[in-house]
Amino acid sequence: MITIKEVTNKKELKEFIKFSFTLYKDNPYWIPPLISEELETFDPTKNPAFENAEAKFYIAYHDGKIVGKTAAIINWQEVKLLGKNKVRFGWFDVIDDIAVTKALLDKVYEFGKAHGMEMAEGPMGFSNLDKVGVLTEGFDKIGTAVTWYNYPYYKEHFEKLGLTVEKEYRESIFSMRDVDPAPFIRGSQMVQKRYNLTPVNFKTTAEIMPYVDKMFALFNKAYDRLSSFVPVSDVQIEYFKKKYVGLINPEYIKFIEDADKNIVAFTIVMPSFAEALKKANGKLFPFGFIHLLRAKKHSEDVAFYLIGIDPEYQNKGVTAIVFDEYYKVFNKNNIRNCIRTPELEENHAMNNLWKNFNPVVHKRRKTYSIKL
Repeated sequence: MITIKEVTNKKELKEFIKFSFTLYKDNPYWIPPLISEELETFDPTKNPAFENAEAKFYIAYHDGKIVGKTAAIINWQEVKLLGKNKVRFGWFDVIDDIAVTKALLDKVYEFGKAHGMEMAEGPMGFSNLDKVGVLTEGFDKIGTAVTWYNYPYYKEHFEKLGLTVEKEYRESIFSMRDVDPAPFIRGSQMVQKRYNLTPVNFKTTAEIMPYVDKMFALFNKAYDRLSSFVPVSDVQIEYFKKKYVGLINPEYIKFIEDADKNIVAFTIVMPSFAEALKKANGKLFPFGFIHLLRAKKHSEDVAFYLIGIDPEYQNKGVTAIVFDEYYKVFNKNNIRNCIRTPELEENHAMNNLWKNFNPVVHKRRKTYSIKL
């Protein structure tokens, strides 16, 4: 018999997190999260996402053994701003038993209906900055620190239970060694001169901090056109500064300013922490932090995390400046591959940015939805 229990204390929350470690034990493609980071993410006193959201965490048991888990989330900012009465489900993991999937989703639906929600969608996190989507292609490719991995049967379970595709995402990879820099070197010089733009580069994290608020203001402006976008709040920005900026090699954050020192574009590229996280296996101590520090400075792969361009400049070749600056630092640091983290299929402007790099789509993922 399958029973579903709501998580009510820290001990159960750790069991919720560690179930994934059991499910994917010895899987070479799954990237373990840091347990301490997951605990903080789920803590309403530490994660500012709870300012506009509420969540329940459920564990499925069969004969006293954990066989699945999920979080049920309502982002009230999304409900109010976009008019979407939606309950999200995320951090979803389950054994290959559709009865367990059904039991977990039923709890999500129950939570949603109790709050007047009209649909459910997932897998997704609290906000646009969280992980998203169930993997549907690329099961034999290593994951990243900012994506979920899952087995192929997840998709089958969702579809058999009547969920339909809501959004589609692609992930791609390209080799820096195959890139011809000449076109964007020429383009960079031309665009800088034509629009009086200047690239801004950094050597230390402290130099970046004064720009972060402006960066997120531009992020909210650049992505506002997407139908599913919810703006990032000031509290979330402060949290991002504290939690993530220090993890990024300062050389991998780029800004472009106009003549009045306004930011018209930004890009955040992160060193690949995949191998470091596998070695850490969920723990920062005693040696996990050493692996992460090494990856920050010496990883041969990088992941494009965020890019934002002011709508007024989106068709003016600004990306040539971005790519020129990155090519210089990537060449210096012997970067091998560039990985693009999930991008919406509908975001054609973003997808067109990379066409000259001959990217190979190596993973696809989707969110699924159902009316309640």
